[in-house]
Amino acid sequence: MLRDPRKLVMQISLSVSVLMLTGKLTAYFLTNSTAMFADAAESVVHGVATAFAAFSLWYASRPPDADHPYGHGRIVYFSTGFEGALVLAASIAVLYSGVRGFIDEPQLDRLGLGLTIAGGLAAINLLLGVALVRVGKKHNAVVVVANGKHVLSDFWTTAAAILGVTAVKLTGIVWLDPLAALLIGGWIMFSGIGLIRESIAGLMDTLDPRLLTEVEGHLRSAVDAGTITDFHELRCRRLNDAVFIDMHLLIPGGSSLHE
Repeated sequence: MLRDPRKLVMQISLSVSVLMLTGKLTAYFLTNSTAMFADAAESVVHGVATAFAAFSLWYASRPPDADHPYGHGRIVYFSTGFEGALVLAASIAVLYSGVRGFIDEPQLDRLGLGLTIAGGLAAINLLLGVALVRVGKKHNAVVVVANGKHVLSDFWTTAAAILGVTAVKLTGIVWLDPLAALLIGGWIMFSGIGLIRESIAGLMDTLDPRLLTEVEGHLRSAVDAGTITDFHELRCRRLNDAVFIDMHLLIPGGSSLHE
């Protein structure tokens, strides 16, 4: 029996998050770079968030029961909000480290080795992030898509750190390193706010225009085919990989109840 691809990619993501944290901390301790520290701080948050996301995916897949007749899928929005809150907290720590870098101007060292490690980690995150988003969208798994977006934001923070450290190595201008940390902090904050907004939209059942258009299209086809006469009071919402539809149907007068 084939494994659930959603759970498989989340297990891979959890394993890679450990690799990322170890590698980025190593790069920071080698270089003493503020930008590398900012990137490593984001990975600490990412590891915790990925673990919670993996748990949420497992919990959401449990079948409905007496206490949860609509299933357990809404936990994915709590997971997304939790991940966003952690990312937002990390951005504040990163911005603080950037400001301190301007004040203290830490002595940078072994930048070439640190850049090599960071470059390899960035490539892994790019591949993983794209895979998570694709699998999540294919299977309507909100938590997998959110984790994929977080992985991709982690890639961009690493890329910014690489650019900052490379600029210092080429020019000798030390303040470019904390500047890169500030840019990373700003990007992380933007990403965290986006995840929190997605979480709130899901918890509040905010209308999904694309889903509504798709459902209306199927119903219009049924009207054109004469299967139904008309419909109104259409409401629909997506809950992770399930879609709930509530509507009033008008049935042709000659149709039997069985039909």
